[in-house]
Amino acid sequence: DIPNEINLPSIRKLSLRRNELVGTLPPSLGNLTTLVMIDIGENKIHGNIPPQLGHLSSLEGLYLGSNTLSGEVPVIIFNISSLKVIALAANTLSGKLPSNLGYSLPNLEGLYLGINNFSGKLPSSISNATKLKFLDLGRNMFSGNVPFDLGINLQQIQSINFQRNMLTNDPSSTGEISFLSSFSHCKYLKFLMIGDNQFNGILPKSSLTNMSLSLERFIAFYCGIRGEIPVEIGNWTNLSWLTLGSNEFIGSIPQELGNLKKLQTLRLYENKLDGIIPERLCEIKELYYFDLRRNQITGQLNGPLAPEIANMGGLSELYLSRNELYGSIPSTILQLQKLVILALDMNRLDGTIPNSFEKMVSLEYLDLSQNNLTDQIPESLTKLEHLNYLNVSYNELSGEIPDGGPFSNFTAESFIGNAELCGPPRFQVKVCEVQNNVTRRNRKKTVLKFVLGPVAAGGLVIGVLGMIWLLNYRKRNNQLIPLTDWYDQLSHKRFSYYELVRGTNNFDESNLIGKGSLGMVYKGTFTNGTTAAVKVFNAQVHDAFKRFDLECKVLRNIRHRNLVKVISSCANLDFKALVLEYMSNGDLDYWLYSHNNFLDLIQRLKIMFDVACAVEYLHQGHSLVVVHCDLKPSNILLDGDMVARVSDFGISKLLTAYDPVALTKTLGTIGYMAPEYGSEGIVSTMGDVYSYGILLMETFTRKKPVDDEFVGDLTLKRWVAESYPHRVMDIVDANLFSSDDSEHLIAIESCLRSVLEVALECTVDLPQDRITMNNVRVRLNKIQTQFLSQ
Repeated sequence: DIPNEINLPSIRKLSLRRNELVGTLPPSLGNLTTLVMIDIGENKIHGNIPPQLGHLSSLEGLYLGSNTLSGEVPVIIFNISSLKVIALAANTLSGKLPSNLGYSLPNLEGLYLGINNFSGKLPSSISNATKLKFLDLGRNMFSGNVPFDLGINLQQIQSINFQRNMLTNDPSSTGEISFLSSFSHCKYLKFLMIGDNQFNGILPKSSLTNMSLSLERFIAFYCGIRGEIPVEIGNWTNLSWLTLGSNEFIGSIPQELGNLKKLQTLRLYENKLDGIIPERLCEIKELYYFDLRRNQITGQLNGPLAPEIANMGGLSELYLSRNELYGSIPSTILQLQKLVILALDMNRLDGTIPNSFEKMVSLEYLDLSQNNLTDQIPESLTKLEHLNYLNVSYNELSGEIPDGGPFSNFTAESFIGNAELCGPPRFQVKVCEVQNNVTRRNRKKTVLKFVLGPVAAGGLVIGVLGMIWLLNYRKRNNQLIPLTDWYDQLSHKRFSYYELVRGTNNFDESNLIGKGSLGMVYKGTFTNGTTAAVKVFNAQVHDAFKRFDLECKVLRNIRHRNLVKVISSCANLDFKALVLEYMSNGDLDYWLYSHNNFLDLIQRLKIMFDVACAVEYLHQGHSLVVVHCDLKPSNILLDGDMVARVSDFGISKLLTAYDPVALTKTLGTIGYMAPEYGSEGIVSTMGDVYSYGILLMETFTRKKPVDDEFVGDLTLKRWVAESYPHRVMDIVDANLFSSDDSEHLIAIESCLRSVLEVALECTVDLPQDRITMNNVRVRLNKIQTQFLSQ
């Protein structure tokens, strides 16, 4: 602890940074009137800032950042006119900034208030602090319009950070984000970071022309920015970081961005950009991070752009996923030897996978899934010793899956949706045939031929006889194989294949409401007025029909208000579908990450309580124990009243009280799987508890477990654990709060702390140490009740 009394009457500087200090700030510090600087940052000090510090009339620097200080900053602190630096970032301080801040602090050079709980409007008087160089207000709860003239008098400003607040824009007559114009003559401005706010306008082109040539970073993600990317940004020749992701930009990427020779990071993901990738971007040799995911970029990847790609020798991460690129993968990409991540998934690429991947010695992540790639998976991929993620699923690949190298660590999820691939059973593909004693991999042993030959022949005879019987059966029964009794138990209403075709308009894409690894989900409207969801299992996916059988078997045994309701089913030799209750509000994933929707704190509590009730029922509600195995936001559906329903039992496991553990080779979703699930294939109810805990963290932090932020040893679980209990407000979704919540802030923080405590108890490493779903349900009910009562 800091001593209550410090008898140093002539002390000028008190520096106690990074000393593991605990306790509170003693009010007696206010008696050290000769102090010019106080630095107690990066300790474990809690409690309020004593107002007695306001007596230090000579104080120039107050550094209390990275502690756990709480409460409001005494107004008297903001009246110390000698202050040059106020550094209070990374605490849990709250309250509003005084309206006269810019007048009362005429010497202020640095104001660091980021990562706190400050609220209210930004004082327009900030513009009067003419010596201000550094302004950090990021990750708070500030709201209201940013003053349109904020930067007019800030001629010395070098860095501005408004990120992750709830700030809005006072729109001009042209709909421009007006306050940006006030920074156009700030010639020393290097960093301008305004991301994750609600500005909803267009960038002021005329003002951007005059923006400081010193600008190095412009970060404006998730701001509702509309219109085209201004070509004037190409004038910012010192820019090293440009982030405009998750906005509503349209049009093509300006070729003028090729002027930014110092650019290292370019993030334009999740917009509505179209057209081709300008060749001039390939002239930026410093670029190491390039992200165009989730746009409508077109063009032939192996066209005029191809030879230019080789110029981007410094590129480390390249994301082109979910666009409209076509053509083959150009061999010039293989010359990018520093590339660590290459994501080309969900385009229209065709041709073969290039055979010289061994040149990409740094590659760790390769996603080519959901394209039209053909032929074999090249053997050269086995030589990439750092490759830890590979996804070539849903292409038209054939031949044997390579073995050796990193392939020993890959799972079936990397290869599904390629009907002509063959390989080991663990990849869930067909077994490779042996031809002329030599396989595609030139294995020299011939014993397999003699062992598999008779087995294959016998299997062929049995298969042919079986097919003859099935074909005769179909003819006798009007082409439709009768469903077994337990299919019939699903519902009194039966649907024929032709009814499903009519109800979905021949499975038209306009009725497509979901897509998963096993098939498609369509909205169906039937002649009796019923609206339903039709889940069609893809016959080309390995084990899809087995998953259909399993899902029917599970659903016939369970009934609960928080489980998706099955209306009927339809099955014949080559078609299987479930008809499910239509959920008009989509899934939890959509509500968490859509720009147009929002879940408040109470809604999230209720949804996660509903999920807990459903999972508890699966585990304990009847004699048969059901382990879901794939709890994640996209499997949590929401009906018209926002009641949650757990869905998708395609990889679930049925256990008994006498045999409560099983083994599996069918993996759930990366990021949600319990450690014992992925490493040893052990399935138990405790695996669901772990997944629920991750889901709980995601729901309240709005961070996916596979978010780009989590790299190396940092995971969502660890991020939450390191912030619990004192900094939970730093990590939860900032959209949960508004300026109107200030009087309830203590109750909100207490509620969220309790929720994350439950989540952490769900996700302990050892299964036997996790709490049960019964305990989870009871705890969440108590948290919800207490919060509503307050």
